[in-house]
Amino acid sequence: MDNMSIYNALRTPPKEALTPITEGRMKGKSDISPMWRIKALTERFGPCGIGWKYEMTRQWLETGAEGSIKAFCNILLYVKYEDKWSEAIPGTGGSSFVAKERNGLYTSDECYKMALTDAISVACKALGMAGDVYWQNDPTKYIERPQSEPDKPGPICNRCGKRLQPVRGRDGRTRTPEQTADYSRKTYGHVLCMNCQKQERENDGAAGYRGGER
Repeated sequence: MDNMSIYNALRTPPKEALTPITEGRMKGKSDISPMWRIKALTERFGPCGIGWKYEMTRQWLETGAEGSIKAFCNILLYVKYEDKWSEAIPGTGGSSFVAKERNGLYTSDECYKMALTDAISVACKALGMAGDVYWQNDPTKYIERPQSEPDKPGPICNRCGKRLQPVRGRDGRTRTPEQTADYSRKTYGHVLCMNCQKQERENDGAAGYRGGER
């Protein structure tokens, strides 16, 4: 058995199974069609009840904020592979029973059905289903892992040759290396790190002190 065979068979949903989320906390992500999951399970393992099945172990309600009530569902998913049933794959899903909306509280009569659908999706995730959506940086043989951009080199002290580092001033604010370099150019005529600025002030003496970095 190839350890990645099931994962790789289920990892990439077709574009038509994805719906962009344009509002709310999940804005920018994609909603995956529940029926695609059913189709993918059936294609890989066989019809429901023959090649895959689930056991609903618990359904319950929880009170949320501002009068909302959430419905939850626990399932155990089983798949048949090479004529053997798998161990139980757990999944927990949730949905709103009573939700606070703009016009008041709304009660859903489909909350348990939606919680069940969500629970199946969670269990399927453990098999790698739609893995490319959940982990977009996972490379495939078709997509190379994106290379991280190298950090831009920061300014270097003209006296000691060390690269300037972020520093925290007495006001509690953090100065970037670029801000320190700009200040040093205006004050000393060239780029100096904090240590070399201090040495410059000491060399000039109290009369030559010009404000320093604070």
